[in-house]
Amino acid sequence: MPLAVYILGLSVFALGTSEFMLSGLLPPIADDMDVSIPRAGLLISAFAIGMVVGAPLLAVATLRLPRKTTLVTLISLFGLGQIAGALAPTYEILFASRVVSALACAGFWAVGAAVAIAMVPFTSRARAMGVMIGGLSIANVLGVPAGAFLGEHLGWRSAFWAVAAASAIALAGVVTLIPRIPLPDEKPRLRRELSIYRDRQVWLSVAITALAAGGVFCAFSYLAPLLTDVSGLDAGWVPSVLALFGIGALIGTTVGGRVADAHLFGVLLSGITASTVLLAALALFAPNPAATVVLTLLLGFSAFFTAPALNARMFNVAGAAPTLAGATTTAAFNVGNTGGPWLGGTVIDADFGFASTAWAGAAMTIAALALVGISLRLHGRSRVIASSTRHETADVSGTVPGVGVCRPSTD
Repeated sequence: MPLAVYILGLSVFALGTSEFMLSGLLPPIADDMDVSIPRAGLLISAFAIGMVVGAPLLAVATLRLPRKTTLVTLISLFGLGQIAGALAPTYEILFASRVVSALACAGFWAVGAAVAIAMVPFTSRARAMGVMIGGLSIANVLGVPAGAFLGEHLGWRSAFWAVAAASAIALAGVVTLIPRIPLPDEKPRLRRELSIYRDRQVWLSVAITALAAGGVFCAFSYLAPLLTDVSGLDAGWVPSVLALFGIGALIGTTVGGRVADAHLFGVLLSGITASTVLLAALALFAPNPAATVVLTLLLGFSAFFTAPALNARMFNVAGAAPTLAGATTTAAFNVGNTGGPWLGGTVIDADFGFASTAWAGAAMTIAALALVGISLRLHGRSRVIASSTRHETADVSGTVPGVGVCRPSTD
């Protein structure tokens, strides 16, 4: 695997820490900004909304720009957004800073994913995406718990300053170690890129990704108050439990990334089924602190076990437009990350309790499973848009034969 792919994973560590650290910071932010926990939870949705809008918008806007320059610009803007959040005097300004940061994060994900895919053989796509998503997993292991620890001892603003510093380190890595990726000889055409949206498998992949991600983060976004108010754990335990989720996520990403290239639908079906069962168990056993801790670890594994397969599936069915494919996957994940916390906040506001967020999440993952079944039934006879000029039929692993790979130059 090229070193540059690992640099992208390192950058994703900073992005992922910012995206998910609010799950451990909601109580202090709510107190400081004088808002309810569900309203503070909307800051998570704000970031996700920015990702949904920013991914396709910036993918189109930067379609003909040099990839490395685009990555440098976006990671710089993201770091500035973290500084703005750290200095925000009001909830409204903090909300706006999250949206701006998310726009930059979305663009980086979309372009970075396309760059990673361009640097590896076709048969290593899921593994390359596993490396990038591994940065997200490590963010959950180290970054998110560290943010919760800083929030507990130095105030929630210190977590934003720490992410700004991590962004600076990521910027240095991108500047020095990401090679120049040449644009294709034929300039990308927006009309051809947009043609991927004529394929029903693309839309099925969008819906599956959104529901699978949303189901997990419907519960995860409110894990901190669930641990303290339902399971009865001291607030000091929250960073450790979040770290367990991240450890499970890291293991899940590693295993899923290695298996998904050969057994894509098997990974999707088994992983989403496991998430459904674990969410239901979390709802039932939330008052038991030991069970909640173990289930959090396992939920991290199941959620991220499917992530490389979800990413690879989109690139397989939308190979004609790799940048838009990355953007679409990013947007789909964050549709889920928007809808999940919103649904969780809705059931909390309805006085169903924090544990009810897991039931709501399980309902979303059941819907995702149903759509995987439909996609599998259509698989092999639906039109898949490949990167060549002809349409080709996917093989049994969900990959499309004959897709060209753009190699980076060494200068």
